[in-house]
Amino acid sequence: MEASLSSMTINLKDNERLDDLQRNNLKIIQNPEKFCFGMDAVLLTGFAADYIRRGSRVIDLGTGTGIIPILLSAKCEASHYSALEIQEESADMARRSVLLNNLQDKIEIVTGDIKEAGELFCPASFEVVTSNPPYMIDNHGLKNLDEPKTIARHEVLCSLEDVIREASRLLKSSGHFYMVHRPFRLSEIFVIMNKYHLEPKRMQLIYPFADKEPNMVLIDAAKGGKPRLTVEKPLVIYKEPGVYMDEIYDIYGY
Repeated sequence: MEASLSSMTINLKDNERLDDLQRNNLKIIQNPEKFCFGMDAVLLTGFAADYIRRGSRVIDLGTGTGIIPILLSAKCEASHYSALEIQEESADMARRSVLLNNLQDKIEIVTGDIKEAGELFCPASFEVVTSNPPYMIDNHGLKNLDEPKTIARHEVLCSLEDVIREASRLLKSSGHFYMVHRPFRLSEIFVIMNKYHLEPKRMQLIYPFADKEPNMVLIDAAKGGKPRLTVEKPLVIYKEPGVYMDEIYDIYGY
């Protein structure tokens, strides 16, 4: 099967599909039998985009199929995006999506380990680091630790500390780290950020419904920043089952 955009032809492999990102005619290649991006990645781009300065160099840690740099390329005017992914199958889909969208001069996909990001890229060379890392620390009972979905959701190949440490290594002084995670790990997140000189500056809790507990948190931390945290108004996803709040449609670009 072939996909074509702007005279660029890309082959789709078995079980892959081409999804429309509903923004700037961007498309992304995914394999639903492996792992597809979720709302958390999209919300992170909305949280970060307005604060990424024109000309910034951005790196996404654990990019999966490249959703964050691809979407950010349409939302802000960074000069270049690097994206690191340890799973070659996902990195390959990301590279083909970059080519399909004619973004090869702007986005570079690198296969490698987050734990070694400071060796794969020059330290203190980015103004912005983004990450949608694995959330879960309990691997008890998981039988297939090398499954793509397991690697994406559980801390099998890297820990929260690995992600934060390497983000700090890659950031210039006063650079910003944008991350989406789970609220139940907030105290741990803040402790580790403090250890690596990342000061939380903005935070937004995400609620599935107005009367439910938050299930995601967006955090913006500055390298070497002074202590002062702004908690932004909560973001609620659904008005009712299956119907998004207006803010969510805005973030998606519908």
